Amino acid sequence: MLVDENFKQRLRRLFSVMIPILITQTAIMAMNFFDSSMSGHAGAVDLAGTSIGGNIWMPIFVGTNGVLLGAMPIVAHLLGGGKRGDIGKVIRHTIFLALAFSAVIILMGVLFLDTLLTHLHLEAQVHYIAKMYMAAVAVGVVPFFMSTSLRALIDTLGHTGITMKIYLLALPVNAFLNYCFIFGKLGLPRLGGIGAGVATGITYWLEFAIFVWIVHKLPAFADFRIFKDRFRLDFKQLRENLSIGVPIGLAMFMEASIFGVVALFIAKFGTVIIAAHQAALGFTSLLYMVPLSFSMALTILVGVEAGARRFEEAKKISRLGIAVNMSIAVFLTVLVYTNRPQIALLYTTDPVIIEKVVGFLFYAIFFQLFDATAAPIQGILRGYKDVKATFYSGFFAYWAVCLPLGCFLDFVLDHGPAAYWQSLDIGLFFSAVFLTLRMFWLQRKLEHEQQLQ
Repeated sequence: MLVDENFKQRLRRLFSVMIPILITQTAIMAMNFFDSSMSGHAGAVDLAGTSIGGNIWMPIFVGTNGVLLGAMPIVAHLLGGGKRGDIGKVIRHTIFLALAFSAVIILMGVLFLDTLLTHLHLEAQVHYIAKMYMAAVAVGVVPFFMSTSLRALIDTLGHTGITMKIYLLALPVNAFLNYCFIFGKLGLPRLGGIGAGVATGITYWLEFAIFVWIVHKLPAFADFRIFKDRFRLDFKQLRENLSIGVPIGLAMFMEASIFGVVALFIAKFGTVIIAAHQAALGFTSLLYMVPLSFSMALTILVGVEAGARRFEEAKKISRLGIAVNMSIAVFLTVLVYTNRPQIALLYTTDPVIIEKVVGFLFYAIFFQLFDATAAPIQGILRGYKDVKATFYSGFFAYWAVCLPLGCFLDFVLDHGPAAYWQSLDIGLFFSAVFLTLRMFWLQRKLEHEQQLQ
């Protein structure tokens, strides 16, 4: 009976952290969807411009966000080890990094964005919209990354429901501002696709204001004195933030950027294939929110237990998280396989495109299964502060296997556009195997070291 109760407590604890993260990540994804879909209704040129701008911004956003979320395992270890007094310093240094990265991103945009867009040989109007869309989004770069810093504190302390409510509040605000700025409603100028960037920038400032108010006012966070204590640069703390965050950010950047590169290789197959590929990838990205949410939740939960040196409990919560996630993944896999034509109809009514989407979704099934294995283990390893293994697995899976193998299957074996989905499946399989072995080795190593003490 005691074991059953412990199991129920772990399961309840896992879902109490994971479900709000899932809703938060879905809300963030929905904002990007609103930007694209509402811009599309403004015109094909506006959709093209915002899509180009979004594809450039996404790897930067994901990579930088990953560096800042490196604060989560650090805070989790301090929380588990009973060192709450050091948490404020970690978050203040994360905010410092957010400001520094924001300044670099804005400067790089000013210096090189126009040149980059020129090399893409876009139509003049598409070039202009992409440039101004990103300039508008840049208005919200500072508050967005500072919000990520504060989110690292709130989520790691177990208050993921607060973050969820903030992003759920921001979602309709973003949609309303899109409506006003894209189509020129309520006396505002009609900006088309550029208006989506303006709406996003304003929404980021709103989110940041709410995060600041919560961290400053609520008793659960006020004790950390994030904005009350004077900031003193501590190079040792800065080094720890970077040593944990940079490998996480690079791993996420490599994952986000590979899909942009694959899209370039697939473009040669024509409009129908491009549309089918984007539809299948969009649906796969939606499914990925589940393992991603488990990954982030396990980073927090395992980090707290590892910080307290309760390695047996960390192992149990790890195995529970993997088992529950895989159960959901298998269910979703069966659901996708049996409903591929219906899923394709969500994106298009063209029978030719539907046929291609159905074919890509077959490979997406395996992609989902292997990702559902790898992603939670990435979160577990990050919870142990083992971030280099996740970096190496990401580099190997996406850049040492996926891209070269995809080119080989395409150009040598003539597998066509499916070559790149096949190579993604194979790369993720090897990544999942490597991460699984690494997790088992690390858990045994930590338990052995604890026994020797």
